[in-house]
Parts: sequence; structure tokens; C-alpha cells
Amino acid sequence: MSAQPDDERPALLGGTPVRPEGAPVWPPRNAAVVDAVRQAADEGAWGRYVGRYGDELRALLRERHGVGHAWLCSSGTAAVELALRGLGVVAGDEVILAAYDFKANFTDVLAIGALPVLVDVRADDWQLDVDKVRDAMTSKTKAILISHLHGGSVDLARLREIVGDGVPIVEDACQCPGSVIDGRPAGSAGDVGVLSFGGSKLTAAGRGGAVLTDRGDVIERIKRHVMRGNDLSPLSELQAAALVPQWRSLDEQNEQRRRSTRSLHGLMAEITGLRMLIPPDHSRAAGYYKVGFEYDPTVMAGLSRETFCLAMRSEGIAFWPGFRSLHRIHAARRFRAAGPLPVADRADGRIVLLHHPVLLGTDADIEQIVVALRKIQHAASDLSRRSFEIPPAPWDRDE
Repeated sequence: MSAQPDDERPALLGGTPVRPEGAPVWPPRNAAVVDAVRQAADEGAWGRYVGRYGDELRALLRERHGVGHAWLCSSGTAAVELALRGLGVVAGDEVILAAYDFKANFTDVLAIGALPVLVDVRADDWQLDVDKVRDAMTSKTKAILISHLHGGSVDLARLREIVGDGVPIVEDACQCPGSVIDGRPAGSAGDVGVLSFGGSKLTAAGRGGAVLTDRGDVIERIKRHVMRGNDLSPLSELQAAALVPQWRSLDEQNEQRRRSTRSLHGLMAEITGLRMLIPPDHSRAAGYYKVGFEYDPTVMAGLSRETFCLAMRSEGIAFWPGFRSLHRIHAARRFRAAGPLPVADRADGRIVLLHHPVLLGTDADIEQIVVALRKIQHAASDLSRRSFEIPPAPWDRDE
């Protein structure tokens, strides 16, 4: 048998990568951001506690989300904790959240002294199964924390029907800023919304976050917690200056991401073993910070999810295993499970994520993803017989 050409062998086995230059960097070069930060620096904003850039960002977020208040803070993680504290959640209370979610949401609940109550996710898209929430509620339930993940969205309208107005909802829109869900901007339909401006996010400032709400009592509780002669978890003026132009171009970029995801979905029709969790819907203004897939190793000659993702990254395509399900990484004493969690178990072992920067690329960039998938699919048997060192996913590192 003749040797396989280098451009057909996976890069992990010595072949030529589909994208020798690697995955696109984030954040990309942005002249508007550079100009805004340079202007802020020239004005001396880099040395000010507060100023016009923070004011401009707050006003922009209030207007876009149709809320009365936008509180800026140091991270999305801080924003979730502040949202819960703003709602009056205290030690001994219970907070309901999906068993498959970002680990910081779980630890934010613990930081307050409250108990996370884990609910299973839907079988089709691995978002919180709102129909299971009622059975999770007790007299101690003080909030429900929902996250719109991987291009999908929680059925918030149905959730509100189930719980009524008696239990407040925190809407984590960190992965989908600028998206529209049921006709409303993501982050504006709950009692409190949360945004993140972390370095990998769609609007990035290295760190940063925001709490969105119409409730003045929430803001007053946040103020009492953070104002200690100075702000406990601030967002700087330079960060605010960098964020404003990104929010002004976000709609255009989100539409490009949706076009790319629709194209990718169509091109993947012949790829087996990888199911896009949320097929693109032309009528829905989704947000894609990550594109989520269910990976089936049985269709890939037993190739592990971790090695599959490593092989894709070796081709220059940023695929990573997703979050661990919360009940799989925390001791049982730290939470209460509201019934069995079989779908969250499935998500824990099968979720893979495509990072968003490539979605702003050309049609050729999207086609390269499918070329790489075909290479890995054809060589799955050879790859599965090898052993490789697997680095942890960025969100699994303790940094």
C-alpha cells in the first residue's frame, strides 16, 4: 500500500495542517478600539477611578437592553455573584441551575453560602430543562440561575410561566451578548442579567462584566456589598473605552457568525459522529461564542473526544472538550440534585466546542473546518491506536 500524502494525513500523525497559520487570534486587530484606548490614554483616563468612558458604556448597555441600571464590575464571575447578592440571596438559601453549566456559576452560589440545586438539561440542545424546575423548588429557593450556552437559549418564557413572579431569575448572557431571544435582547428578560467582557468573549476587555436590571433594590444591595471606601470589583476607564466600539459593531459581527454557522451546518451534512446541538434557525438571532456539538466516539472508531479535539487543533481548528457537568466535579455534599441527571451525564462526556474567532472569517475558512473534519474522520482508526499528551481546556485550568 502506498503512503498517504502529507496533505491527507492528520497533522497529529505528521501530515500538513489544513491551517498552518493556526486558529485566528482573539481579539483581532481593531482600529476603532485602538483609537478609543489611545484617546482615553491621552486624556489621562488610565489614572481615573471614574469618568466619561464608564458612563458611556453604562448608557449604551442600558439603551441596548432596555433596562434602568447597568452596574459595571471586574468579571462575569463577579457579576453573577453580585446579581445573586443583589437579589438578597444569603447563606442557607437555595439557587437552582443546570447541572451542565460553567463551574463559576456553581462556585458563586457557594461563595454566598447558598446551596446549588442541580436540574437536568434537555435532550436535544443541552440547555436547562425548565419543565423540571418546579420539582426542584422548595421554600428555600431564592433564585434561578440560567445560562444560554453554545448558541442555544433557555426557554425563559416557559420558565416564567412555571415559576411565576415569586422566584427571581438571573439570566447569564455571557456567551451571547447582542443576541435576541423571544424578541428581547439576551440579558434583559430575567429579573437580573449578566454579561462578561473576558478576554475570549465577543466583546473583550481582558476582564470585566456587567449586571443589568430594572430593579433599584438590586442595585442598592450591590452598592452596599462593593462600596467599601472604593469599589471592590471595578471596571477601569480604559476597559470601558475599549468596549464601547466593540458593542457598536457587535450586531454586524453577530450576523456574520450566524451566516458562518449556517454555512458550516450545511457543509457538515456528510460528517458523521458530530451533531450540531443547535441547528441554525434563520428566524432566530442567536449568539455564537462557542458552537456546541455532540461527539459520538463510536462512529469515530472509538477515538476519544479529547484526542479528536487535539487532532482538530493540530489542523489549526480551535475545537475543545466542553465544560464538565457540575455534579461530576463537585462532592455530593456541596449541592442537591433535583432528580436523576442522565442528560447532563451525556453532556459531560460528549460535548465539544468550536471557538468563535473563525466564524468571522471567509467562506474558505469555514470550508477548512470541514476539510479537517474529513481528515480526522478518515484517520480515526489510526489516531485511536496512538497515545497523545492532552492539555487541559482553557476553562479547566486553575489560573
